[in-house]
Amino acid sequence: MDGLYFFFFFGLFLQCDHYRRGIISGSSCKALCDQKTLTLHRCMSTSSTHQVYIGLWKDRPVVIKCGIEDPVNIDGVPDTLPRPEMSLFDKPTRGTSMDEFKEMLHSFLKANLGEQPSLSVLVDRVITLADVNQDGKVSLAEAKSIWALLHINEFLLMVALQEKEHTPKLLGFCGDLYVTERVIHSSLYRLEVPHYLKAVIPEALSSSLNHWLAPSWPRRARITIGLLEFVEEVFHGSYGSFLICDASPHHVGYNAKYDCKMANLHSVASEAMVRAFLKGRRCENNADCIYGRDCTATCDRLVKQCNTEVVQPNLAKVCMLLQDYLLFGAPSDLRGDLEKQLRTCVTLSGLASQMEVHHSLVLNNLKTLLWKKISNTQYS
Repeated sequence: MDGLYFFFFFGLFLQCDHYRRGIISGSSCKALCDQKTLTLHRCMSTSSTHQVYIGLWKDRPVVIKCGIEDPVNIDGVPDTLPRPEMSLFDKPTRGTSMDEFKEMLHSFLKANLGEQPSLSVLVDRVITLADVNQDGKVSLAEAKSIWALLHINEFLLMVALQEKEHTPKLLGFCGDLYVTERVIHSSLYRLEVPHYLKAVIPEALSSSLNHWLAPSWPRRARITIGLLEFVEEVFHGSYGSFLICDASPHHVGYNAKYDCKMANLHSVASEAMVRAFLKGRRCENNADCIYGRDCTATCDRLVKQCNTEVVQPNLAKVCMLLQDYLLFGAPSDLRGDLEKQLRTCVTLSGLASQMEVHHSLVLNNLKTLLWKKISNTQYS
């Protein structure tokens, strides 16, 4: 962990040096570098390229993230090296006009989110976010900072989904470092067995401990309803559809009121990004057509190329995650129906374009079943 602190604090030194030299900007720079009101307390990551810290900003608990790479690079292989420092803030260049910068943003967003009718609204949102001093203009430092940040998948999603209830709030940024609200419970389960201990700790034991440590069933039902709402939010939104490419319990969190909050958005990718990754990709079988951990398409063995549509929808992946989480401790008068609905849900498959109505029906049935049980109670 000492090595990680060195990586981060060296990066922090460079960040503040760039800020003082006018190379970068951001709404958190002054608090981080001058006022010292944004402070780091505890490292939550185990990689120099995935730096996540718990901290305080004016006594408010926050999460500080920096230097985080996308889970899959262009070749489908996890990145292992930090981005070169010199190339971080290389665009736009001096002399770029506001119209040219807006066109840069529009082209970038189109490439990452697909052709959406509301992209111009998102461009305006990005410009407003970049304009830290609110003078109606975007300086070169402001433009370089927001451009670098948009290349971090989670940051891009936070901007695109900022009005969604179950997305953590973006609180500020400085260069390519950004600050979000802290999700108190950052996983569905409290106990996470480190990978190096999984061989010696039986899965049944860790599962039993998590059952014992879990919130009461009505509270788990409330968290589940929020997670299902998130699936709805990203299915067809203003800026296209998004795919959950690693439905892990360690990416789904909740707050003190048991409202679901996505603790980690790095496993979520735009449908356009996944399609672009799969298009023209050489394959021998379906295992060669995977984005992230589990966004899988089929391999056309005749032409040895991946098809571009993912075959398992978000809802099926989430329901697989929820089977254990929801069924233990479920009320006896509900358990049979709940098992049946979850079983239907996990078998959902097929192209999203051909199953939208069925998808919505299954999701709404499950949500209604849970809501009826906890409505008009202290848990609703």
